[in-house]
Amino acid sequence: MQGVKEDPELRGVIPQSFEHIFNHINESQNQQYLVRASYMEIYMEELRDLLHKDQNKRLEIKEKPDTGVYVKDLSSVLTKSIKEIEKVMNIGNQNRSVGATKMNEQSSRSHAIFVITIECSEPDAEGEAHIRAGKLNLVDLAGSERQAKTEAEGDRLKEATKINLSLSALGNVISALVDGKSTHIPYRDSKLTRLLQDSLGGNAKTVMVANIGPASYNYEETLNTLRYANRAKNIKNKPKINEDPKDALLREYQTEINRLKEMLQKKGGGAASSAPGQRRKRRRRGAGGGEGADEDDEEEEAAGATPEETAAAYQRQREEELKAEKDAILNNKNLLKEEKERLMKDVEAKEDALKSELKGKKELEEKIKAMESKLLHGDAKHLKKVTKEQEEQIRKTAEEIEEQKRKEEKMQQEMEDKELEMGNFEQKYNSLQQAVEDKTRKLKKLMSRLQQMRQEISDLQEEHRRERQELETTQEELTKEVKFKQLIIDNFIPPEDFERVRSRAMFDEEADEWQLKAPSAGERMAARPRSAVAGRRRPLSEYARLASQMGENPRYRGENLIRLNLDMPNRTTREYEAPDMAPQVRSALDAALQVEDDLDIDGQPKIFKSSAPVVRPKSSRKGGSGSGGGSGGGGRSRESQNRRQEFPSSRGLVGK
Repeated sequence: MQGVKEDPELRGVIPQSFEHIFNHINESQNQQYLVRASYMEIYMEELRDLLHKDQNKRLEIKEKPDTGVYVKDLSSVLTKSIKEIEKVMNIGNQNRSVGATKMNEQSSRSHAIFVITIECSEPDAEGEAHIRAGKLNLVDLAGSERQAKTEAEGDRLKEATKINLSLSALGNVISALVDGKSTHIPYRDSKLTRLLQDSLGGNAKTVMVANIGPASYNYEETLNTLRYANRAKNIKNKPKINEDPKDALLREYQTEINRLKEMLQKKGGGAASSAPGQRRKRRRRGAGGGEGADEDDEEEEAAGATPEETAAAYQRQREEELKAEKDAILNNKNLLKEEKERLMKDVEAKEDALKSELKGKKELEEKIKAMESKLLHGDAKHLKKVTKEQEEQIRKTAEEIEEQKRKEEKMQQEMEDKELEMGNFEQKYNSLQQAVEDKTRKLKKLMSRLQQMRQEISDLQEEHRRERQELETTQEELTKEVKFKQLIIDNFIPPEDFERVRSRAMFDEEADEWQLKAPSAGERMAARPRSAVAGRRRPLSEYARLASQMGENPRYRGENLIRLNLDMPNRTTREYEAPDMAPQVRSALDAALQVEDDLDIDGQPKIFKSSAPVVRPKSSRKGGSGSGGGSGGGGRSRESQNRRQEFPSSRGLVGK
């Protein structure tokens, strides 16, 4: 996570994240940022604030429906640069729980979470500010341990047990998220999973870096870690932008700054704001000291004065008025002593009120500056300065590396020369064969060195020839480009415009590019007259404009252009003609296609009677032939008969 800080290529995730965040802020425009940092650890399932002085204080995890999970009373430090946020991390690292085991001399005994909260305010097209919030959780998980390998005892064994329990709970949460069928995600089984609830299954993107080793001794741990990371890889979240959060600290800062500015405006801005643009009269005595004529000088203050200059001018004016009033009271001999003392006390009270007002204004200004300094803005100049410093550092590093290589080559050459000189001394040989072998070995060594030197010379010549060829090609292309642009200038750009541009052009050695100086007062283009209408190069009167629109007289044309009508080509098509139709056929078609009115028929119910014979049921026949109750049964049969007449029934089966 940390890496090698001095080497840009070996720096870890955390320093790279810091650099990326603040570089993005420096490159931004019309945006305000607020960056906060917090650092905590989970030791023995207890939450500690690594930035707090009291490390024995235990924190609690809370949850809000609108903001989610948070840590109550967790320290939050505002940072404005990479150095400040690195300082915060270093302070927290000094308070981390670290212990020695058989496998690691400085083993982290807790899970650490470094939280970076970033809030951004950006105005929309209508000028209304919208706030976006984001959070970066940098988590350093303690590694799972086997007691057989670490040989942990006592407190170390208890710490390892808690570490393994929290990692097991994290694994269960990952498995439940990947499964997709689980109705319950066990976030509350551990404080680690509770804090990482938003990072794992919420509105976030998560990257897990698995720390493994190539040793066969750690084969099982490496395999378990890879399986662990593979499960986490299958989690799929769809994050969305947190716009206009309710608990945005940036909004509170902006509101407080605006409130303080309004207070400052009410205290001193109301009187001072009326100063610009007004005329003041100053009476000056003649330099001779006699009765010189008074001169009334009307001076108009600059309209472009800043609010600070206006407030300072207003303050000086008030002080001068109080001083003049005090001098007038002291020089007035007609006033009594008591009256003079009363007036002097009033003037002193006004002076005290002015001083207290100025003191309050200064306190408000300092408070506004302190709060505004916590808000970060994009600065293109600062970015250019940082880029230039980095380029200069890279250039110096490259020069140092090149110088080191030259020194190494020189030392290698000196060593070979020394060996050659030492070999040239007379040596005593036991036999002629030994002398021949030694001379042959030296001769082969010299021949190989000769071949090496020849190859180096050939490579240098080839490189020189290639560089020269590239330079010639570049020179030819530049010459063609210059001739092409000169052709455009000679044929399409007026000479006076070309001279005007060339007189303003200047070459910036640092930026290595041509730039145009700002035009002087005499070179600036004059404002166009009001008679010049948009779209016309020459001013025209109202009569000339109307005449050019209504008539064809070239006298009133604003441009020397011929107006020609559009030349229409010969027509190659003709209009469609329908075939002729006989009058009888047309009248028949018109009658058939004519829309007819609806036919309404009025009728009364029961107007159509059924002609089917009435069939009486057997029960009614028997009832009619029997004695007793004949009148009642006959009435019911007649009612059923009438109903059957209204609704005829089927005859049933008919005999042959």
